[in-house]
Amino acid sequence: MRLSGWRTKAPGRDGINPKVIDTVGSILTALGAEADPHCWVTWGDETASRWALMAPCPAGLAVVNVRAGGPQEGSRAGGRLVRWSKVQVGELAAEAEQGHRLVMFQLEGQPIRGADEQADDVAAFAGLTLAGIEGRPLPDLDRGVKGRAVVPTRSTGKPPANRAIAAAARPGSPGSVAGSAPPPAGGAAARSPGTSRRSAAG
Repeated sequence: MRLSGWRTKAPGRDGINPKVIDTVGSILTALGAEADPHCWVTWGDETASRWALMAPCPAGLAVVNVRAGGPQEGSRAGGRLVRWSKVQVGELAAEAEQGHRLVMFQLEGQPIRGADEQADDVAAFAGLTLAGIEGRPLPDLDRGVKGRAVVPTRSTGKPPANRAIAAAARPGSPGSVAGSAPPPAGGAAARSPGTSRRSAAG
């Protein structure tokens, strides 16, 4: 998820308003990252005003700490770039039970975890980070989101509509349109009214 998308998940939107995002974006670009990068945001004890983000970029991991003050104080932000050789990373773990998923990851001592739908976000962010650590090109997460398949959460007990339509279209199947009438018993050919048995026989 990009930085701009985290605003919808913020406990207090005043702490991550457009003005604050612009301030953070200027720091990120100075560190070599995009102004609106794929990142992970953690909320501090004062969730409405303190938060931090970690954004992988080609040179390393950009870490920015933000304090959004009141109208008189203004917002303050400071960042640093941790080179990939210095980044501390833990194991990537995943669990699944009764249709629910949990993905866990640790970066710079910060535990990152997500369940169900958010598990995909954690896995994608971990893959982005591990690619940077291993010196591989950073993957395009935007392309991965567009191509992500939608997996149904529960079965309705009914076949998908396209399979049902295909089955109905097969000759001889119940409710089929093609070949709707079965042949008469004994294999006799259908005759129109007024046709004699002899002419029908040839």
